Amino acid sequence: MSVRIGIAGIAGRMGRLLAEEVVAAGATLVGGTMRPGSTQAPPPGITVLPDAEALFAASEAVIDFTHGSAAATHAALAARTGRPLVLGTSGLSAADEAAVVEAARRAPICYAANFAPGVNLVLAIAERMAAALPAEQYDAEIVEMHHRQKVDAPSGTAIALGRAVARGRGTTLEEVGRESGRDGHTGARRTGAIGFAALRGGQVVGEHTLLFAGTSEHIALSHRSFDRRVYATGAVRAALWLIGKPPGLYGMMDVLEMG
Repeated sequence: MSVRIGIAGIAGRMGRLLAEEVVAAGATLVGGTMRPGSTQAPPPGITVLPDAEALFAASEAVIDFTHGSAAATHAALAARTGRPLVLGTSGLSAADEAAVVEAARRAPICYAANFAPGVNLVLAIAERMAAALPAEQYDAEIVEMHHRQKVDAPSGTAIALGRAVARGRGTTLEEVGRESGRDGHTGARRTGAIGFAALRGGQVVGEHTLLFAGTSEHIALSHRSFDRRVYATGAVRAALWLIGKPPGLYGMMDVLEMG
């Protein structure tokens, strides 16, 4: 019997792609939830479940790409039911992330800033480059651009890049600090800090560039997404991979066996 997968926010742009990719992967789409009061129509023939509790009860794995405000609730349901959860929502607060970490003690949860395989390769390379390029000699700057509707900045992927750079240098992003939104007389750039610039416009799916700027050379590492489907395909792959896994907090690196 094929794996039963449910989707939170099934009427949204990502929800529809996820529904298509669940079917394409040979899994069973049990249906999904919709935001209360939503005027969007669900995909034809799709079962709309009344709430998240019903979604978890009907599914063997749940995929959530909705909104950061729902992450803690969905993580708690995963913990209560033991159901695997794939969480691809960005913009989580520190409290929300802590709730996800706590829930992962009782359920397998795959939480990633980006489910595109290429992005995860870039994250791995970024960490190795940062280890080889000392902060005292190479400033790290991250530039990202997304569609005009995106509500959080910097993007989750940009922050993941910053964390990869910091990790490669034996520290954390919180310790070295972020420099973003520079405007006016900001003073000289701090050595070791990681810079972020967020651009918004049009319908750009996602573009990220990590720049190591030295005195005598610049090295740029870039990734561009042209279709959101790559995120949906990766998320479904993660959901299938989670089946049978013990409780724990996993990432796309684990799914790709790069961890």
